[in-house]
Amino acid sequence: MIGLDTSVVVRYLVGTPAGQARRAAALIDGADEVGLPVVALLETEHILRTQYGVARADVLATLIELVTRANVTIIGLPKADLLEALVRARSLPGGPIADAIIAATARWAGALPLYTFDEDLHRHGVPVATP
Repeated sequence: MIGLDTSVVVRYLVGTPAGQARRAAALIDGADEVGLPVVALLETEHILRTQYGVARADVLATLIELVTRANVTIIGLPKADLLEALVRARSLPGGPIADAIIAATARWAGALPLYTFDEDLHRHGVPVATP
């Protein structure tokens, strides 16, 4: 397995600059299994929204498509848990991607209840508490 940094994923998804996008595609579309750290996925989400103006719903669809690729392994969270979190985020107002992944990671690690000042975090199906 090879690992991918956020910059490679973003170039692959946006297609620019062309030379970097081609090299990124050679990795992601190639025969090797690629490891995508969950942090890089969150950074990709942030960059697509803030730097490229991609709507949250489109970011969610793009991330789900990327994560479901057979050659992509998620580093830091089981793929099924991540997909469940992304699908849940898609169904919630505002599509809170980072919150969904935080909740999924806490659930997977058994770090519950999840202490937060965010009164809406319970929407992600984890027990929460206020400090």
